[in-house]
Amino acid sequence: MKLYSYFRSSASYRVRIALNYKNLPYDYCAVHLLKEGGQQKQADYVALNPNAVVPTLVDDGHVLTQSLAICEYLEETHPEPPLLPAHAADRAYVRAIAQTIACEMQPLQNLRVTQYLKNVLHLDDETRNAWTRHWVQNGLVILERMVLESGRAGRFCCGDTPTLADVFLVPQLVSAARFECSTDPTPTLARIAEHCNNLPAFARAAPAQQPDAEP
Repeated sequence: MKLYSYFRSSASYRVRIALNYKNLPYDYCAVHLLKEGGQQKQADYVALNPNAVVPTLVDDGHVLTQSLAICEYLEETHPEPPLLPAHAADRAYVRAIAQTIACEMQPLQNLRVTQYLKNVLHLDDETRNAWTRHWVQNGLVILERMVLESGRAGRFCCGDTPTLADVFLVPQLVSAARFECSTDPTPTLARIAEHCNNLPAFARAAPAQQPDAEP
C-alpha cells in the first residue's frame, strides 16, 4: 500500500490510525499542502486524485480517496481487528460520530476554506481564526452530547474497544488544539482521546511522528 499524506492533515491522520490499528504496512508519500503553491495541485497528483486533497491510498492498483471511504474499505478488506461494532445500531452511532466530524466539522477548518477567507474575503488572522474556532468548538460540544446521550461510551466512544468514531475523534481534537479551542466543555472527549493516545496505533499516527513533520 502507498499512502499520500500530509503530516498535519487530520483526514490523513485518520487513515494512518486505521492502517496502524489493522497492522497494515504502507509506504508514506509526503504531499506538502503549502510548499510550491501546494503540491496537491501539481498535475501528477491531480491525475491521481482529481479533488487535489489528501489522503490518497493506492492498494493493489486501486486508487482510493476520501478518508471515510478509505477507512470503510480497510474495514471491508481487512476486517480484523474490527473498527466497527457487531450490532447495527452501534455501527450507525459510530458512523454518525465519524460523519459529524468528516462532513460537518472538518470542512469548515479545511485549508481551502481558510485560504479563501484570507485571500478572497481578506479576513485578518484574528477574525479568520475566531470564525474557525467558533465552528470547531460548536462541533465539539455537539459531539460531547452525542457521546454522553448515547449511553455507549466506555473507555472509548463505543464501549472499551476503539472504533472509527475514535479514529476520527483524535485528529479532530488535535486540530481543535491548533485553533485554541477549549476542552473544558468536553471532558468526555478529552478522556477518550487520552485513552486512544496511549495505544501504539494512535501514537505512531500522530503528526509529530511522520517523516514530513515540521515544528
